[in-house]
Amino acid sequence: MKYVYENPKVKSKLILCDTLEEEAELLRDKTLYKFIWVTEGEMELIINHEHLTFHAGEIVSLSYLHHLRLGEINGSYRAMLFNNRFYHIIDHDSEVFCNGLLFNGSLNVISFRVTEEESSKLDRLKGVFLEELAVRDSMQDEMLRLILKRTIIICCRLARSKHGVLPQRCARFEIMRKFHALVDEHFREKKQVQDYADMLYKSPKTLANILSYYHQPSAIKVIHNRIVAEAERLLYYTSKTSKEIGYMLGFEDHAMFSRFFKTMTDMSPTEYRQQSRILKRERA
Repeated sequence: MKYVYENPKVKSKLILCDTLEEEAELLRDKTLYKFIWVTEGEMELIINHEHLTFHAGEIVSLSYLHHLRLGEINGSYRAMLFNNRFYHIIDHDSEVFCNGLLFNGSLNVISFRVTEEESSKLDRLKGVFLEELAVRDSMQDEMLRLILKRTIIICCRLARSKHGVLPQRCARFEIMRKFHALVDEHFREKKQVQDYADMLYKSPKTLANILSYYHQPSAIKVIHNRIVAEAERLLYYTSKTSKEIGYMLGFEDHAMFSRFFKTMTDMSPTEYRQQSRILKRERA
């Protein structure tokens, strides 16, 4: 199964399929956000060169920054993919509240379980999606966008439930979500907790208390983890030198970047790249 909607004029894409393992071009496309729902059995996903197994009833949400390959599949799944040209999650954040919750650039993979009720809703949305694909008129684009929007909202509710978000605590949760989104946007030039506290109109202590309430790492740890995630991707997937990478990530000199990376990973950038090459050869 593979259903594709594209608008060549604006280069927008929305895809529903259950054959990603056969879609090398889609897996190489670095513009696509992804939902992968394991409907039966289990499947292995290789995300940022880490092998992870997911089971029936789990949904994984990945941003375009995550490098994805499919491993062993013992069951069935459904994937929905879209790009920012079809639905820009930052521009529409006030509609779906997903940026920093479902999608971020950290190495942590976001997954959550689907309830029976939400499973039925997603199945119904699939039916509506297929119906709308058969309609060719000026409103098709917007109708399909509404289906994606409903899918994102359902997944946001499930992710919030996983965090134990209560209605009376929504404001605090929103601060945490916005913090993660801001880190994703500004980690290259802003590396101090105070920078983000100021943007959120909160004190660093208030931000620390909110993160602690939701069992999150400290604010400085979140910032540092995001920098390391980008550094690891660039070292593993590109041929850029560590000096170039350090400059791209906002470090004043190469020595400062190398010290930071070694403190965070116990390896120098050179050692990490050497180890990555060995892993690639072993998996080839």
